Amino acid sequence: MKKVARLFQIKTKVEVFLITYPLALGAVKRGQEYMVQYPGKIGWLFLALTCGAVFLASAKMLQAVELQQMFGQE
Repeated sequence: MKKVARLFQIKTKVEVFLITYPLALGAVKRGQEYMVQYPGKIGWLFLALTCGAVFLASAKMLQAVELQQMFGQE
């Protein structure tokens, strides 16, 4: 069971970057769809928000990995 649980844990910064890349691709794709659905400034705003959400999530994951490496596992 521990081996299966390990598949869903992020332990290194490289893993965070590997997860962030497809999230960013999906966010840009969704942002492009918003630009088609909502032309003009609101479409650009939605594009920025979807990309910004990925940046915030990535920063939080990096911070969590650093803290886990610093303080160890619980």
